[in-house]
Amino acid sequence: MSTKNHEFQLAERTEGPIVPGRTFKLVETEMPTAADLKEGQVLIETYYLSLDPAMRGWIQVFRSYLPPVGIGERMRGHILGKVIASKSSKAKEGDMVSSLQGWAEFLIVDEKSIVPDNLPKGTKVTDALGAAGMNGLTAYFGLKYIGQPKAGETVVVSGAAGATGIMVGQICKLRGCRVIGIAGSDDKCRMLTQELGFDVALNYKSSTFREDFVKATPDFIDVYWDNVGGEILSMALDQTAVRARFVICGSISGYNNEDRKTAGIQNLYRVTTQRIRMEGFVVTDYTGEMAEARQELGRWIAEGKIKRKETIIKGGLKMAEFAIGDLFEGSNTGKLIVEVKPFEKE
Repeated sequence: MSTKNHEFQLAERTEGPIVPGRTFKLVETEMPTAADLKEGQVLIETYYLSLDPAMRGWIQVFRSYLPPVGIGERMRGHILGKVIASKSSKAKEGDMVSSLQGWAEFLIVDEKSIVPDNLPKGTKVTDALGAAGMNGLTAYFGLKYIGQPKAGETVVVSGAAGATGIMVGQICKLRGCRVIGIAGSDDKCRMLTQELGFDVALNYKSSTFREDFVKATPDFIDVYWDNVGGEILSMALDQTAVRARFVICGSISGYNNEDRKTAGIQNLYRVTTQRIRMEGFVVTDYTGEMAEARQELGRWIAEGKIKRKETIIKGGLKMAEFAIGDLFEGSNTGKLIVEVKPFEKE
């Protein structure tokens, strides 16, 4: 085994798109060992790194739910790895765990920051990052507490082919809803309807998108899940039903704007006239309920009620700074993950 560790550190706060070789710096350090552990800590070897749109916000300086990553600090991110040494009763050597730690091959982590991979039989290891991880949990809690979909209602999901969007749509189908997904290519739209059970999928790049959107929502929108913000949010406001629920999860359409400004929504008066509930949230609001929710998501996956979609980038940790741009270009389908080390189930 190598005695060297590698991690990505934040090198600069770019205002536009993330630039490989400039935004982050790949740094070689000494590999931590079991001798470095304190009581209540584990040493993890990373197998998979989750890439998420939230990372774009973590490298900017503004008031948010987490402090920004500092210049010269290890880049933050969810990892899934194997415990190779432990001084914790929460995880033993050989256990697979996930943790919000960072872009590194090896990490020492406090036990309070790890989540053991104890998903039901019939799931796969990467589900702990995606379908039954933070993306699945985001969909689960956003719908449970804000969207509250009911059988027969119309649900519209923007960014529907992304890691969270595919989960939102499938959970709403389990609830008996009519689900319309919005994505950025005809291939993604076919995937949503033919593989994941969405009733309708619309390509927002189509020249007839506005017309198609109105035709697809003749009875108006009861639940709108917003992953993108911008013009599509405005269109949804114009097509809302009375007492609709708008779940504000993300605004990826504006994350890479160099002036960090997005066009203002001009029709917010619809919130008043249609008595809309519009609420933002972050998944960590529901930390105390996550263990139970993970198990339910895992059961749905194992039973075939929910299907995962993943884009896994091979080539090791060094690929992370290149792959993250795919999130904002729409190149990935479903969960975007970097394979830091191939996983072989023992």
